[in-house]
Amino acid sequence: MEVPEDRSYTKDHEWAMAEQGKVRVGITDFAQDALGDIVFVELPAIGSKLSQGGPLGEIESTKSVSQIYAPIAGTVVEVNSALAEAPEKVNSEPYGAGWLAILEPEGDDPLAGLLDAAGYRALSE
Repeated sequence: MEVPEDRSYTKDHEWAMAEQGKVRVGITDFAQDALGDIVFVELPAIGSKLSQGGPLGEIESTKSVSQIYAPIAGTVVEVNSALAEAPEKVNSEPYGAGWLAILEPEGDDPLAGLLDAAGYRALSE
């Protein structure tokens, strides 16, 4: 299971990575593996205000439909529209081309309270 050191993680298997004042979010390698083959991703509308732990969207796989939760509070400024045509990218590149959304974070330390890579590894082993 891949767990990049440059991200923060939630107990619900989402990741968050700060970049240039914004935060890119997605689901972890563990989560995509547990879901199986992803066939559809529902993402939030640009401009949506999300609360930490609140709904961000849904992922449908051949096994089930699962809720995705926002790892931080913020406003959606970009979504990965490529997933509409290629949702399987979440399976093949969960930390790369399979990202879900970019948020304008609320607060001074948006990643506070999230797990680091070691903490997430311990949780998911």
